[in-house]
Amino acid sequence: MLRTVKPKTARTKRFFKNRESKVHENPKTALIVHGSTTSQVVTDALKDLYAMKRPNAIHFTKKNEIKPFEDEEKLEFFSNKNDASLMVVGTHLKKRPHNLTFIRMFNHQVLDMFELGVEKSTSMSQIKGTKCSVGMKPLLVFNGEAFDSNPTCQSIKNYFLDFFNGDASDAVNLNGLEYVVSFTALSETKIVMRTYTVQMKKSGVKTPRVELEEMGPHYDFVVRRANAAKADLWKAATKVPTELKKPKVKNVNVDEMGDKLGRIHVGQQELHKIQTRKMKGLKKRAADDSDEEESTNKKQKSDD
Repeated sequence: MLRTVKPKTARTKRFFKNRESKVHENPKTALIVHGSTTSQVVTDALKDLYAMKRPNAIHFTKKNEIKPFEDEEKLEFFSNKNDASLMVVGTHLKKRPHNLTFIRMFNHQVLDMFELGVEKSTSMSQIKGTKCSVGMKPLLVFNGEAFDSNPTCQSIKNYFLDFFNGDASDAVNLNGLEYVVSFTALSETKIVMRTYTVQMKKSGVKTPRVELEEMGPHYDFVVRRANAAKADLWKAATKVPTELKKPKVKNVNVDEMGDKLGRIHVGQQELHKIQTRKMKGLKKRAADDSDEEESTNKKQKSDD
């Protein structure tokens, strides 16, 4: 029995085209998911993370039976259905209280994930004052040696750079810089997150005085479990498209400060062929002329 296939509508075509690989990818969507059991701390944390990630976020307020480190198929299902590459799952168990699991996907497969426990928290609603606008990119600050030396902390830093990245931009407008998110690694297992709004105040000169005011949320995280990315999957995820690769210029390098350094190769110099000024003293003379000149000089000295 033959089955008739309905032609794709314009909406379906746009759906599949939006999921195709692109040179400049769309902003990553994050799924905010509640686990089967949560606490008020976890609920407030998921709510605040959703508020900071909007509009590139989807918040599932209903509870879901999901265990990230035990069932990757359900994570991949959520990712494929909602076309999301980032996930945050909040749970609360006796062994792991106030738990947040941060997951990153590539091609709807689990790339890496890590688990952070909330030891102390201050939600955004508990701090009075101005809040950031929807869709604004924050200034991220990472303090601590662990972000450069510890592989798990390096993965956490890379994840939050992805989480708050948003739309790609070529320039920065200082007036649009509304808030700052600071991460401080006190140790390899202790990370402190603080969020502030940027206030531009009068200073009496052209340059304003910049002050930071607490906005929230504030968290004291403890690093629990982590699954690092597989080598082959990480290589595919970090592959740079050919269109974005800059053509390599020979003998030109850029140092850590952004200065361009070039190397020039000079061929063999033949000094005897260089055209010099035509002076009598530089002309080549025969051996007889030089002997005659020496004898004349000696005679003059003897007469003196």
